[in-house]
Amino acid sequence: MKRNPLPLVFNKSLFRLAVCVFCVTSLLTANSNAALAIETDAKHAFMIDLNTHSVLLNKSGDDAMPPSSMSKLMTIYVLFSRLAEGRVKLDSKFTVSEKAWRTQGSKTFVGIGSEMAVEDLIHGITIQSGNDACIVVAEGLSGTEDAFVNEMNRVAKTIGLEHSHFVNATGLPDDNHIMTARDLATLAEHLFNDFPQYYHYFSVREYTYNNITQQNRNRLLGSNIGVDGLKTGHTDAGGYGITLSASQNNRRLILVINGLESDNARVEEGEKLLRWGFREFENKTLLQKGQKVADGDVWFGKQPNVPLVADKDVVVTLLANSKNDIKFLLKYTGPIAAPISQGTHVADLIIKIPGSEDQTIPLNAGEDVAKLSGFGRMSAVAGYYLHPPK
Repeated sequence: MKRNPLPLVFNKSLFRLAVCVFCVTSLLTANSNAALAIETDAKHAFMIDLNTHSVLLNKSGDDAMPPSSMSKLMTIYVLFSRLAEGRVKLDSKFTVSEKAWRTQGSKTFVGIGSEMAVEDLIHGITIQSGNDACIVVAEGLSGTEDAFVNEMNRVAKTIGLEHSHFVNATGLPDDNHIMTARDLATLAEHLFNDFPQYYHYFSVREYTYNNITQQNRNRLLGSNIGVDGLKTGHTDAGGYGITLSASQNNRRLILVINGLESDNARVEEGEKLLRWGFREFENKTLLQKGQKVADGDVWFGKQPNVPLVADKDVVVTLLANSKNDIKFLLKYTGPIAAPISQGTHVADLIIKIPGSEDQTIPLNAGEDVAKLSGFGRMSAVAGYYLHPPK
């Protein structure tokens, strides 16, 4: 009786999600140690280590809140984007409308009908938190504040602000004008990484415009904890808040706090939490770029497995001077079908650290794996059916 040839096509039922959990005992001594907790009077608090994206503190960080003037960081982000694209320049002039001149709240004290340079407007927003300057920017870039707000919301989605919605360029109170502390931290990260040429504006201590000198409302600038940005905020609905960025010993922390009762309280909480973040945690390199993590099974390949390697140095934030129970969760759909090209993303490494949010690291194929010939594939299929994996 004539037999049908063995199939030379992939059978999806042969593939499975390979999951392997292993501890990093070769790198660190294992010990159960959750991240230290810290109390804060802030209603919302969120802190990340920018080098590792580790979340060090999250108190209602994903709950919607009134961001007040901290949402001006989004106005600044759109303006920096236009500058980086060359669509406007620092010495470009925008005309002050009556609407801008009449806008209440914190002011840069713009003159109705006058022309302001973009650089003056940046200072007016980052230092003086001028609502009037925000309206000048919005109208200068988009024609109307409403059109500019549409741009704010569009850009916000592209940079990952998943729970933010803007209805104005100023942060003035509106029930539909909301952000989360996590989104503000993400926005601060983008401002730091996307526009290093403009980031220095956030650290300017004072500025004079129209013969009026105003101090930066971020009173932690110039402190000995390395603060160099970013923005304060206050409304009756939101309380006192601040988005801070600080650097010490090659680490940068971003902290967002909101819902405090006074300016002094946000200064004290900001300093306390940043000191805690720098003191209680440190960054450790667990894997070097190109280091093999494990071998992945290969289907129809000239070799039975492929090394899975880190595509970058893997640095994590851990409790300082303590032992940590770290686990790796290796996930991939395998066996991985040949041919495989070196550098192809074929697996993920999930790092689990007690007290921290999981981190996912992509793993690449460490070398090329050629596909078996027709005869080799027949042998592989035959071997599978004769000796199926248990």
